[in-house]
Amino acid sequence: MSGFKVMRAIRVSQFGEPSVLKLCADVKVPQPGSGQVLIRVHACGVNPVETYIRAGTYARKPPLPYIPGTDVAGVVESIGDGVTAVKAGDRVFTTSTQSGGYAEFAVAADESVYKLPDSLDFSQGAAIGIPYFTAYRALVHKAHVKAGETVLVHGASGGVGLATCQLSRMLGLRVMGTAGTQQGMELAAKNGAHLMFNHREKDYIGKIMDATEGQGVDVIVEMLSNINLNSDLQMLTFGGRVAIVGSRGSIEMNPRDTMAKESSIIGVSLFSATLAERKECAALLFAGMEAGRLRPVVGEQYRLDQAAQAHHDIIQSRGATGKMVLTM
Repeated sequence: MSGFKVMRAIRVSQFGEPSVLKLCADVKVPQPGSGQVLIRVHACGVNPVETYIRAGTYARKPPLPYIPGTDVAGVVESIGDGVTAVKAGDRVFTTSTQSGGYAEFAVAADESVYKLPDSLDFSQGAAIGIPYFTAYRALVHKAHVKAGETVLVHGASGGVGLATCQLSRMLGLRVMGTAGTQQGMELAAKNGAHLMFNHREKDYIGKIMDATEGQGVDVIVEMLSNINLNSDLQMLTFGGRVAIVGSRGSIEMNPRDTMAKESSIIGVSLFSATLAERKECAALLFAGMEAGRLRPVVGEQYRLDQAAQAHHDIIQSRGATGKMVLTM
């Protein structure tokens, strides 16, 4: 059991703007039950989906009040009955917490807790969960990529985008990416992308088609489908697939655009992954990180009391450059 009784944590008591993220200093420290692990949090990743949940626009709404956050990295403080994979003092990261990650302590089910490779620091550990597991699910479980295919990462400079570039390169794909700034383009190029394009340029779609000699790309991993889906369908080759990772609204499209090429639009939700799928993903990711092929890129870092600013910036920034992280 933890010797700490209260902790600092971000609490949401009503859905709304980033200002509803309130720092509280007297939150009770959760205790691990059977099959659970209590982690002393050193860093927690900030993901776009957390802003949708906070705003109340996401399909899944947690009961109020709640503590946001899933991707934590830290040290095991204590364990509940039946936990054997980790022990107190181990450096770990999670793909999901049960008590919320924007806090000094978090409880997670042992099946979602993984050893953090020694080569990575805690901020990098907080950049693994949703980005890398989503990238693997999009590429392998949903798009069924094969070595030698061409993938376009539409929004390659953010946390999920960089993870997708690195993983695609490791899987033997030809990797193209888009970003909105020169800095983002250079960052993605250093992390696996063979070719980069600025999606703020009017003719970038033509440049991508030219780079494929007019054939189009096999797979597009899409971070902002409400803006890009129609153009994505034009860029696919026959039998091409768009894996939708992110969307911030609706879009009107013509289904005929999928017919001539027999293309597919596939939704990606990490929350739907089975335990077996998560274990498969974790095994490959650990091997890639241990070998130095996969290395999380940390972008802006914020203190816990700056969570509201982080939520504003992750949506409003002109170009992401790595994974946004809260530090305790």
